[in-house]
Order: sequence, then structure tokens, then C-alpha cells
Amino acid sequence: MGSRKKSNPPPSSSSPSSSQPADVAISELHKRHQQESENLTITTQPFRTLKFFVLAVIQYIKNSISYLLAKGGWLMLLSTMAIAIGILVVAIDGPHEKHLEEISRYFRFGLWWVALGVASSIGLGSGLHTFVLYLGPHIAFFTIKAMQCGRVDLKSAPYDTIQLERGPSWLDKDCSEFGPPLFQLLDGLRVPLSSILPQVQIEAILWGFGTAIGELPPYFISRAASESGKQLDAASESSKLDAPSSEEKGFIATRLNQIKHWLLSHSQRLNFFTILVLASVPNPLFDLAGIMCGQFGVPFWEFFLATLIGKAIIKTHIQVQEFSLSSDIILSSSL
Repeated sequence: MGSRKKSNPPPSSSSPSSSQPADVAISELHKRHQQESENLTITTQPFRTLKFFVLAVIQYIKNSISYLLAKGGWLMLLSTMAIAIGILVVAIDGPHEKHLEEISRYFRFGLWWVALGVASSIGLGSGLHTFVLYLGPHIAFFTIKAMQCGRVDLKSAPYDTIQLERGPSWLDKDCSEFGPPLFQLLDGLRVPLSSILPQVQIEAILWGFGTAIGELPPYFISRAASESGKQLDAASESSKLDAPSSEEKGFIATRLNQIKHWLLSHSQRLNFFTILVLASVPNPLFDLAGIMCGQFGVPFWEFFLATLIGKAIIKTHIQVQEFSLSSDIILSSSL
């Protein structure tokens, strides 16, 4: 008896139809996951949101450590050696202690003003107004003191400024302790503003640098959402702004909506110059510009450098000049 070859059975005509329920189930699962992700906010589900945030941070740290161990062996070795040398230098007594103390003061000074800048701009417009609370009063106090004493060499060191637990040493001193005035009274001004600016420039730039760093989270969040496939519905946002509610018919609300509408309609034309202009003026809606830059793929360094130059160089110098001039006017009117 010859052996018969068994032919493969023809594909069942029901296989495409059997895959349809699976596709429907996957589609429903995807929709449900998307809906849960949209509803997962700090206000609606605070504990669950914090739980996922902690898990994400732990996972990110694990991935970073794994990457450094795999590809950054030399970096880990050099970092370990630098930390060990630093510990030895701090632990051993010697003439270098005064230099370490000076470096520590400069470090605290820089960290303080950068942290104030970050606190001012982070949080999608809900940050602390640290310019009004700290940097502005510091500029005003220094300007008034310089005008009264007729000299600008009041600081004992660049870090002799308002900080967390202490005030500047020059604030409570009498003018006689600094010496005779170096500037004579001319045109109502004893000290020109151009001489005051360099004395408060470092802390102003550090504060501006911190504000630039505080603008990065909206950019990164929007960029991550864009890369994961979630697009912002700019047309829907624009249509909402075209028809403001009865509660938003005030002058300020109308102007803010106009700025939002302009940003959304020109979001794909955002470039270095546009970002620089938006960052160089007091702009409460700059977070929206950062979101648009992240959504439409503006390169990080283009966004950050434009924001840094605008906020740390241009905007802070404008604010310093305004506060110095206002302080001088107040002092002149009180005399």
C-alpha cells in the first residue's frame, strides 16, 4: 500500500472573523487605558498619582545607574575618586580650610539665587513671586544705601546679599563706616545707575538662570507626550479661545486669550528669535510657549539657550534698571 501524502487543510474562512473580536477587545482596552491616563491627575487621584510618580522615579534611577555601570565605568571611577579626595580635604585640618569656607559661601550664594529663580517660574504659573519677595527688595535696599552713602563698594564679598537665614552685612551699617562719598551729587543722582548695576548683576543673572531652568518641565512633558503619539488638539483650544465665556470678558482675560490664540496659531513657526522675544519680556504665558515648543519638536538647546538669554540677560537687566530707578525716585521724594 502506497503512502498517501496528507495535504494541509485549506485555511479556514472563519479565521479573519475570529480575529475581529480580539481586535475589538484590544481597541477597547486601549481606549480604557487612555481614559484612565487622562483621569489620573494629582487632584482627582492624588495617592495613585504619587504612587506612580515614585515608581517612575525609582525606575529612572535604576535605568540611569544601569547605564552608567554599563557605559560609564570611567565616569563612575573618576566620580568616586573625586568624592574620596573631597572627603579627605574636608576632614584634614590645615590652611586650606579658609579657602574651603570661601568656596562654600560662594556655592550657597549661587544655589540660593538659582533656587529662588526656579521657584519663581516652575509650576505652570503657580510659582512663588521670588523677584518681588527677595531680588527686588535686595536691589532696592542696595540702591537706597548706595545713594545715601555716595559709594557702591558696600559689600564685603559678592555673596554678601540677602539669604535664607541672614541679611547683608552692609544693610545696618552707618555710612561713616564705609568712608567718605566717592560720588558727588549731580542732576539729582549721587550714584549713577550704571555703577549700581554691576553690584547686583551676579545675583540677578543667577536668579534669571533659575527661571530658565524652571521653564523646562512643561517643555519636557510636552515633548514626551508628542513622542509617545499624544498630539495636542490646538484647533480645539483655538476654537475655545475664539468664544470666551461671559466670565472671561474682562480686559486682562481678553488680552491673555489673544496671546494664547497667537501662540497656538503661530506655534509651528516658533524659532530661536521668537522664543527669545517671548522670554525677554514679563510673560505669564511663557509656559504655553514651552509646551508648544516641546509639542512641535523645537530642539532642546535652541529652546533653552533662547530662554536663558532672554530671562537671565535681557529681562533681568530690564527689571534691575526699573527697580533701581524706582528706588532712587522714592528716596529723592522722601528727602
